[in-house]
Parts: sequence; C-alpha cells; structure tokens
Amino acid sequence: MSSTNHSGCRFCGAKLEHTFVDLGASPLAQSFLSADQLDQMEPFYPLHVYVCGECFLVQLQEFVAPENIFSDYLYFASYSDSWLTHAKSYADQMLERFPITEKSLVVEIASNDGYLLQYFLEKRIPVLGIEPAANVAEVAVKKGVPTLVRFFNRGTARELAAKGQKADLLLGNNVLAHVPDINNFVAGMKILLKPQGVITVEFPHLMRLMAENQFDTIYHEHFSYFSFLAVEKIFDRHGLTLFDVQELPTHGGSLRIFARHAEDASKPIGPGVTELRAREESAGFHQLETYSRFAEQVKETKRKLLEFLIHAKQSGKKIAAYGAAAKGNTLLNYCGIRTDFLDYVVDRSPYKQGKLLPGVRIPIHAPEHILETRPDYLLILPWNLKDEVIEKNAYIREWGGQFVVPIPGVRVYA
Repeated sequence: MSSTNHSGCRFCGAKLEHTFVDLGASPLAQSFLSADQLDQMEPFYPLHVYVCGECFLVQLQEFVAPENIFSDYLYFASYSDSWLTHAKSYADQMLERFPITEKSLVVEIASNDGYLLQYFLEKRIPVLGIEPAANVAEVAVKKGVPTLVRFFNRGTARELAAKGQKADLLLGNNVLAHVPDINNFVAGMKILLKPQGVITVEFPHLMRLMAENQFDTIYHEHFSYFSFLAVEKIFDRHGLTLFDVQELPTHGGSLRIFARHAEDASKPIGPGVTELRAREESAGFHQLETYSRFAEQVKETKRKLLEFLIHAKQSGKKIAAYGAAAKGNTLLNYCGIRTDFLDYVVDRSPYKQGKLLPGVRIPIHAPEHILETRPDYLLILPWNLKDEVIEKNAYIREWGGQFVVPIPGVRVYA
C-alpha cells in the first residue's frame, strides 16, 4: 500500500497517507455531454481513494464542491422499478415496526423525486423532503411531496427544529457517501430528531464492495465508503447510538442502520449490531493490511473485461451497453472503453437520451434502439439491477443476443 502525505481525514482529521485504490483521472460521473460540447475540454479529477490509518474511513478527497455536482442532477430514482419496490417495502416495514401515525413527521434527506415519501403520503403520514437538486425536487412537488431545496447540515436542521418540524422518522438512502462534511451532516441529524425518534440510513457496505470487487461504485459524488465499524464511530461521536442494522441486497450489498439518541433507553441495542461488529473485526477491518489487497483485484478485473471485449470485437460482434449509470462511467473511463468497443448505451431516462457519456463520449439512446440494431452482446453497466434489465430485454435472445455483467468479474448470460 503506497504512502503519500495528503490532507486530513474528513472524520477524525488524521493525515491521509494510505492508498486504498487509484483509478486514475475521471470526469464527474453525472456530467453527461450534449452534442455541442464535443469540441470543448472536459475536466477530469483524480479518483484516488485513501483509507485513514486512525479511524479506517475509506474516502476520496474533495475536488469538486457538492454544489457543482448536485444542484442540477440527472438521476431520478423513479426510473428503476426495483428501487420503487424497495422504497415501498421500506415504508411498510417502518409503519409496522415504529409508532408512526398521522401526527408524526417523516423527513427524508436527499429525497430525490419523491420516489419514497409518496408511500408515506398514501397512508396520510405528513412528510418533508430535503433535496438540493431543484430540477429533481420540482418533480417531487408535482407528486404532492413537500420538498425543501437545500443541502442538509446543522444550519438546515436548526431552522426546521425552530419551526417545530422535528422528525419522528429521519431517513437518508444513499446520501451519507455523498457528504464531504460528514460531522456537520450527522450533527444535523441529531438536532432534527425528536427525543424518541428513529434515524435510518442506507449506504453500500464496504465489506461487500471489497469482497465483490465493486470498484465502479467509486466516483466523485461518493466522498466516503463505510464499514460498519467506521459508521458506528461517526454516529457515536455525535450522540447517536446504532441499535439495529440490516444487510440489504441493494447496490450490490448495502447496510441499513437504525440510530437513536444515546440517551433514549427505549430502544435496546439488538444482536445484529454486536454480530456485524464482531464479523468486521474478525475480517480485519480495523487493520490497514486488510485494505491493501483491493487494488490488485481491480487491475485484474480491468484486464479480464478488456480481454473479453477485444475477443468479441475481433470475432465481429456488435456490443451495446445498458444503463447510463454513474458506476458505468467509472468502469468505462478506468478501462478506457470507448466507441471502439461499445456502439452505444441505452437508458430509460429521457433526461439522458441524446447525450453522451462523460469522458468516453459514447452516445445514449432510448432502449428501443436495441431492437433496431440487434447487438450480439448487451453489457449491463448497473449490474446491481441485472435481473430487472435481463427480464425487460429478454427479447434479445430472439437473435442470439447475450447479456454481459462486468462485476465482480465478466459473466455472460445467454
């Protein structure tokens, strides 16, 4: 594991000296290009990930302010059917487990287009979304989801608390990784939570990322990558106790943590917390050596994917990709895969169609383009949605088309 002197850890302030993985330079994962931008220079930023030798938080340095990434955003959660199913299931579980009524308030941080809060609204539960991207928040408001267009921090929390808008249930799905000032963010959650309230947060689990070689989930929007041990320390510092944890299949393997005020004795710490903490400790997540093996795995995956694509193209095969996902942009830029390998990518979101992928400049079409061009292989970039994508595009088998999944290694599905 190489060592260099760099700026401090975003949680504990210790000097960042230890490389986790270096993916070279890459453009912002959601900075899709229009045709009139093709003769302009694109900014590339280092995708060099460090692990803190003190608290073991895996993290990128902040090269781009969140305002430049999230203020006008092209990710709309409602375009994934499986994600909507996940959101509805979450709402049902929370209503069953906790005393959430028509007098409660459910607040979601990074509420996107109202994909989740709509399910609480259906049950007449008051909700509030907090979403920094005005274009996405506008879609939520049209669904009837009240949405505050703001970044969440201590200041936002204090303003809402002063108005009496404290949360009975405060949630954040796939937002914790997007926060550069993690202490400010978690301190804000403490302020906004009612004395007997519950926080739930979902994020990709570092243990699964490493075990299954999910390096493509690393991009500039994700400032941090969490083990359970690291996230428990962060919440504990801000007077929040993790009392339960669930392991989820989403995003290739995520954790859903449940937090409460440290002084709230009504929710005892469950066995899942103790078990996962012990499992990570026995796997060495409190030792630097554990993190040093990841970089070589990543290089090997790159070599295997390029080997497959080269052989396919030499055999005269046509290859397209499915899903203009952020993770796909990391994969394609790191591997140097452009239109010499992929003819195009398709995406269901009309906001992305007609644009080009950042860096590699592969054109994005509507899914109908697959039927018009009949590719031999369809490379699934959002591999976490593999089953959904294969089911929706099963018709490619009519002409002998096959599906390819790149992570954890190249697999072909007939």
